[in-house]
Amino acid sequence: MEVLGIDIGGSGIKGALVNSETGEMLTKRHRIPTPEGRKPKDMARVVNEIVKHFDYKGHVGVGFPTVIKKGICKSPGNLHKKWLGTNVEKLFEKETGLDFTVINDADAAGFATMNYGIGKGKEGLVLMITIGTGLGSGAFLDGELIPNFEMGQIPYKKYKKIELWAAGSAMDREELTYQKWGKRFNKFLQYVELIVAPDLIILGGGASKDFNQFKSCITIETPVIPAELRNSAGIVGAAAAAVHKTSKT
Repeated sequence: MEVLGIDIGGSGIKGALVNSETGEMLTKRHRIPTPEGRKPKDMARVVNEIVKHFDYKGHVGVGFPTVIKKGICKSPGNLHKKWLGTNVEKLFEKETGLDFTVINDADAAGFATMNYGIGKGKEGLVLMITIGTGLGSGAFLDGELIPNFEMGQIPYKKYKKIELWAAGSAMDREELTYQKWGKRFNKFLQYVELIVAPDLIILGGGASKDFNQFKSCITIETPVIPAELRNSAGIVGAAAAAVHKTSKT
């Protein structure tokens, strides 16, 4: 079964057709830059362009870069303030005429990992931490998603949230070595372990491919392993979320 997955980011909106049984991307990613201003109507038009590019007529899955609850944006994040309170699913459905499932982008990456990647079959409480501009997190209990589990929002010292201090963007911004940044990331993981006591933590996002460069900094008891899907995880997971929703209806 072919499903269109779309990964929405602050700089680009990407889509591809995905085999829902294997998680394999059946096409190359089609990427369109996120419109300046990042306003709802402008971004909805880009989503429609991606749908038209693939001449797609089915259910669409979308990973969205902020908190989504029952299809509604609960925080604008790095997007325009007009997103707050917007029913993202209905907005995209109105623009395209298709049915949509929209979830948080870290949840989407987690869906990919838990359905097709290294997390498949893992029981207990599994956290997917995506390392990038921020620190996204997706939580799964015995394979079932617990939505909007935003551990990167934990307040920390003078920072409004710990991701401003410990995300991959902090390493770039402050020109930190992997060892210095790794100690910060380990502090974040210590808080995560203390608060939710997960059984397994899977790392995704850009820095996960360099896991061996900061692995020695990780001192928590919880097993920590890198994901395998990486750049395709958002698209594949969004498609998986759409299939998961339709199978329940």
